[in-house]
Amino acid sequence: MAMNRMMTRRKAVKTAAVLAAGAWTGAAWEARGAAHTFELGLATYSLSKLPLDEVIADAKKLDLHNVSLFGTHCPWAAGTTEQCRTAAQRFKDAGLTVTGCGVINLPNQEGTVRRAFENAQAVGLPTMICKPARDAFPLIEKYVKQYNIRLAIHNHGPGDNGYPSPFDAWKAVQSYDERIGLCIDVGHAYRAGADPAEAVRKCHPRLYDVHMKDSLAEVGATQDIPVAVGQGHLDIKGIFAALIEVNYSHIVAFEYEKAEKDPMVGLTESVEYVRKILA
Repeated sequence: MAMNRMMTRRKAVKTAAVLAAGAWTGAAWEARGAAHTFELGLATYSLSKLPLDEVIADAKKLDLHNVSLFGTHCPWAAGTTEQCRTAAQRFKDAGLTVTGCGVINLPNQEGTVRRAFENAQAVGLPTMICKPARDAFPLIEKYVKQYNIRLAIHNHGPGDNGYPSPFDAWKAVQSYDERIGLCIDVGHAYRAGADPAEAVRKCHPRLYDVHMKDSLAEVGATQDIPVAVGQGHLDIKGIFAALIEVNYSHIVAFEYEKAEKDPMVGLTESVEYVRKILA
């Protein structure tokens, strides 16, 4: 019984600390004598089954003002420029900034690639998070130069036939325009056997987006076991230390992929945990 009371007190103290940290909304820290700044955001894939109005409301509840829009919320690949502009404007009118997109497949097909870039330009998208075919790099480089939009190649872990690890994407981009870079998904990187913090340090010259998550899956697992950030195997503090060390200045977007009736519970826990350690 005494042990139960002790655990209850510990839980109460931990909960109070997390709630207090939740009020912190800045993203600037001092490390090694220099200021480092990046911003937190929300990958709306986490809320892919919800309509736009609910996604907007949930982003505001989380106090995350940067959103990376999944295809169900903005039809990047198949929609028209007007459809994409209209969808993105809903978020902009609500005071949110559209900083990225769901992972867009870019095959070596001129029409498909052109449409994706036209839609991204219509929204004013700074970074297109994508998965290009291995033989599509000359084509996508042409459009990167024409539209001046960064590409961030997303790694998908073991079983992915393109870029299981961030280091696979890193190798693939070396011969091309420096605006073609990476979106490191830290959870998938871990399952692929890559240390996410090491990947941040090595790939930071072309690191344009980060998907923040956690997992109970083991290295090499083809099936993810998503949990709230701070409850899995990943060294979250180490990852953020690396981001600060390399002076990362783009978006860290929360992505919670656990199939639950209310994903906001896991998202809230994730955001509060990160704000606590950063505070």
